[in-house]
Amino acid sequence: MSIGELAARFGLATHVLRHWEAMGLIRPARRSSGRRRYTEDQVSRVTMIVRGKAAGLGLEQLREMFDAGTRDDRRELLRRHQAELEWRIRQAEASRTLIGHALECSEPDFTLCPKFQQMCAGSLPEKLTPDMANARPGRPGVRDGAQRRPMTLTQSVPSDGPSHLAPSKTARHVPDVRASTLVPK
Repeated sequence: MSIGELAARFGLATHVLRHWEAMGLIRPARRSSGRRRYTEDQVSRVTMIVRGKAAGLGLEQLREMFDAGTRDDRRELLRRHQAELEWRIRQAEASRTLIGHALECSEPDFTLCPKFQQMCAGSLPEKLTPDMANARPGRPGVRDGAQRRPMTLTQSVPSDGPSHLAPSKTARHVPDVRASTLVPK
């Protein structure tokens, strides 16, 4: 199949696949008259990339996983990411609880509700560090005013959670990840 057909199966732009190819994440099975041709093996690889990104893996982390030398190396990388993902889930669940209370709160201003304030105090990320407070979501290893330092899966996930997952002062647009883009059509 052509690059356009592969991109269409996932609702992606063709330039995304070209970028992933330039990063070494995917490779066309062959070229025919200078055009990229892909097989079901590449469909599986793109599925893994899309799923990995939806789970919070960055492209560098995915490449590291794909390039892992042995099964044990790959499993260790995935264990580290799983720990990070579990931390993120705990933080999301705490946020969901706060939002649920805010929606149901009978106080005129839920932020002044004693129960809400108590819930907020009890739902802070474990050991909020300056690094976490200044992190920018979606850009692992990037802090306001800092040089980019990508986080890789070989780095240990801190016991208090990954620093790049804390909320920042500046909200960033997060692309919509539709269910249709997670599984090929």
